[in-house]
Amino acid sequence: MRTLITAAHLWDGTGLIDDPIVVVEDGLIASIASKASGESPAGGEALVFAGATLAPAFLDVHIHGCAGHDVMEATPEALHAVSGFLASRGTGSFLATTVTAPMDETLRALSGLARLLAPEPGLLPVPGHARALGIHLEGPFLSHTKRGVHPPAYLLEPDIAVFDRMYEAAEGRVCLMTLAPELPGAVELAKHAVARGVRVSMGHSNATAAETKGLIEAGAVSATHTFNAMRPLDHREPGILGTVLATDSLYAELICDGVHTAEEIVRLWWRAKGPQRALLVTDAMSATGMPDGEYQLGGFAVQVADGKATAGGVLAGSVLTLDRALTNFLRFTGAPLVEALRLLTANPAAMAGLSSQAGSLAVGRSADLVAVDAAGKLVASLVGGVRAA
Repeated sequence: MRTLITAAHLWDGTGLIDDPIVVVEDGLIASIASKASGESPAGGEALVFAGATLAPAFLDVHIHGCAGHDVMEATPEALHAVSGFLASRGTGSFLATTVTAPMDETLRALSGLARLLAPEPGLLPVPGHARALGIHLEGPFLSHTKRGVHPPAYLLEPDIAVFDRMYEAAEGRVCLMTLAPELPGAVELAKHAVARGVRVSMGHSNATAAETKGLIEAGAVSATHTFNAMRPLDHREPGILGTVLATDSLYAELICDGVHTAEEIVRLWWRAKGPQRALLVTDAMSATGMPDGEYQLGGFAVQVADGKATAGGVLAGSVLTLDRALTNFLRFTGAPLVEALRLLTANPAAMAGLSSQAGSLAVGRSADLVAVDAAGKLVASLVGGVRAA
């Protein structure tokens, strides 16, 4: 099947092309050209997105679930529902994110997810469905002080043997792990995880600046939902938050839903991290895309009302989608659209070591792309060359 896609602009992950013509054949990008080049491919279905900008489909490196399902269910039905919903909101790939739970439940979920993830890099996705490219372990190596809703009974101090059990259960498909820098053994575990190819993100932490710098030196590359579940900023002890904002080499996630972080804080974060190191994530849970009510996050109940998910009065993930995160971010900051698109594409892919599979558009790659208007509003989403419902 051959499709010709045109729009006002195309941002491919590195540069901008005016009046693009993208040819898709059998789910792959066959060519990318500009009308100004004089090339005029013929034949095939035409998709015209007048006035819109084409860009890579979004990558969410921190998502627990949506469409009434949690990724820790680790069933074909759950992953199919999650991946279909995400694609309809512009997300072409994601990291299935766990939450702290009893170890036997965690191992079962990791084993199940390993069997359901795309088996080979570069494998075409199910048409119109997002791909789970790997796993993000959020827990159990988190601070009791800044645990959020993670069940305290199942939090553990960093332990290489426990990590290896999880890594093996996941058949090596762990891409990212959240770790609190101040915990005993955190530095040793970070070094071990990095040696096994896992990226380390710092979060759910009450760490001092010195403890945070120690984990950065051990290989940590990012911060998990910056500002949330972190030691507050102090002008004499900047702690983890001040260190994250001041360390130019460090990536930093943000949940841009207007609930987790105020508009002023979004602008502060943007000024600190900029277009090369800022990441937008959802931290979405199973209620995303569903009506208000009670839902599950991992194995515990979460109440959702008026766009806010809580457990015991504490924020418990979000009901955000990345397309809404983009429009919120643009509205809060006034940033250029092309810079903002990096935050959901090239930046998360680079942070997670997934740039060969997501975050950019190139000939021979899967045709996973979005069309957005000048305000960042999603116009269309295609995964594997198929328009998502």
